[in-house]
Amino acid sequence: MATVQSQPEVGSLLRQWRQRQRVTQLELALEAGISARHLSFVETGRSKPGRETRLRILEQLKVPFREQNRLLLAAGHAPAYPERSLDDLDLAPVREALDVILSDHEPYPAVAVDRVWNLVAANGAMFALTEAVDIDPELLEPPINVMRIGLHPRGLGPLFVNLREWHAHWLKRLERQLSATGDKQLAALIDEIASYPMPAPEHDAISGVVTGEMLGPVRVRTPDGGELSFFGMFATFDTPFEVTTSELAIELLFPADRATAETLHGRGRRRS
Repeated sequence: MATVQSQPEVGSLLRQWRQRQRVTQLELALEAGISARHLSFVETGRSKPGRETRLRILEQLKVPFREQNRLLLAAGHAPAYPERSLDDLDLAPVREALDVILSDHEPYPAVAVDRVWNLVAANGAMFALTEAVDIDPELLEPPINVMRIGLHPRGLGPLFVNLREWHAHWLKRLERQLSATGDKQLAALIDEIASYPMPAPEHDAISGVVTGEMLGPVRVRTPDGGELSFFGMFATFDTPFEVTTSELAIELLFPADRATAETLHGRGRRRS
């Protein structure tokens, strides 16, 4: 349970969130309907705003629901958003929505994750991609982290033809997410993934120029020596009403060429 912190500590956290969003005190004050002087006093702990004023500030800063609750508790206020397990009866519509999206996306792969990329659900097509890989059992210990198992050399990393390029891309993506959320678990995940060994960059034998640096589709090896090619779409819930729902995201993979589409449709017919 969160403990009540001093106003200077809470104000400092608010200032950190404002600076993270690169918003000036004047801009935030105007959006939140308070004076810049009042906001300055809030950030230094000289003023203790009410719960509604603090909520307006947090909402204007687009602070994630989980962090809004923590800051409210730290200031001695009740949390604003409920947090439920996906198994909770009230979240049955959310589970049903996930099931519809994942199943209807087949025969193309899709996966649902939480705020730190822990696996929430996946469809059969996504699991089929992993069948040819002998994954380290430690990576399958719950919670299964999609980024970890996807990039780890003892996970799915060896499947990627262009692993080096996509490793760099996903690291940048996680860093952007971290800059927006300040999530400590995400920061630890970034440090871990950054430490994974990557293939050396390829050089053209004649020119000596590094090749393969331009990011293209995700290219995945198949057991028969072939290759599948994908591009992705990232989806979130537009009107989340509690913490768990606000943190869910879905990654949908689509075939980037006709051969991949035909292969996936063929697999789908064999499974049905």
